[in-house]
Amino acid sequence: MRQTIARIALVVPDYDAGIAFYCGKLGFDLLEDTVLDATKRWVVVRPKGAVETALLLAKADGERQQAAVGNQTGGRVGFFLFTDDFSRDHAAMLAEGVVFLEAPRHEPYGTVAVFSDPFGNHWDLLQPAARTYSSRPLDCLPPPVHKPCR
Repeated sequence: MRQTIARIALVVPDYDAGIAFYCGKLGFDLLEDTVLDATKRWVVVRPKGAVETALLLAKADGERQQAAVGNQTGGRVGFFLFTDDFSRDHAAMLAEGVVFLEAPRHEPYGTVAVFSDPFGNHWDLLQPAARTYSSRPLDCLPPPVHKPCR
């Protein structure tokens, strides 16, 4: 059996602001922008070169969702943008005004720096080191050691 995570909902204050950042500043592709009704759209963006996983930009609706904008992961890095050329993408993002919260650093798992989107979400820009667990294709990963969900 093979499964994949196809979409991850990211609550944003405004659809167009989300598109402006993710497509305009990060260079993501806008896969879909469909009007569902007077207040809702189905907006899907994905990094260039990505195949399976994409972000569904979901406009905050009501106080509870507005409070979650930028804090969906409790202040932790919650999103990981892998790259095949850290220096290229880091320089391009800086030129676009993307805010990095730290200088690039080299870790055993790769080159990484944390950046923030304009809504407060924290991301890793990460070029995995060769032959790391996290950079191997799905079919090369060892079986999980945890118990299955019930």
